[in-house]
Amino acid sequence: MRNMLNIVLFGPPGAGKGTQSPMLIEKYGLIHLSTGEMLRDEIKRGTPLSEEIKHLIEAGHLVSDKIVFEMVREQLEAARSPKGFIFDGFPRTTKQAEMLDKEMADHDTKIDMMIALQLDDETIIKRIQRRAEIEGRADDADVSIIHTRIKNYNEQTAVVMDYYRAQGKFHFVDGNKTPQDTFAAICAVIEKVTK
Repeated sequence: MRNMLNIVLFGPPGAGKGTQSPMLIEKYGLIHLSTGEMLRDEIKRGTPLSEEIKHLIEAGHLVSDKIVFEMVREQLEAARSPKGFIFDGFPRTTKQAEMLDKEMADHDTKIDMMIALQLDDETIIKRIQRRAEIEGRADDADVSIIHTRIKNYNEQTAVVMDYYRAQGKFHFVDGNKTPQDTFAAICAVIEKVTK
């Protein structure tokens, strides 16, 4: 699997990962691995895990490393001759990042960069509430749940940035800008890293 482009697209809930990913997929031919989509799909399918996952998501909590990583591993194994992956919403803990590094090494590839979309809490809340209106996602409608998700991100997930910073792979992009300007900034990081 060498000569791949593997990106961890990072940021708090509502940062714009779901907006940026399709544009990056189209430009670079990558496979999108969104743990949020995987978890919502698991709930829709009514699997044995679905009730546990639904309860955690609706409360604004993180799903366990083991459950999330097994879903990601399945997607990696299913990919055929990929040009690379965008990991959206994963890894969310340092342990997940370590597990991902090992899995990628087992496939003779690696994570090339983490691109973190950074924006203020007020913008995050407005975006998530707008998303709730458009998509009808119950976990996006409750402000107290949004605050819990932001708190969990800051306390548990943001440390993953330090993990990639220590590897020299961390890059941040201002997520407060328009989707087009944010996309241009992300592409500039990718071109710089891969040239």
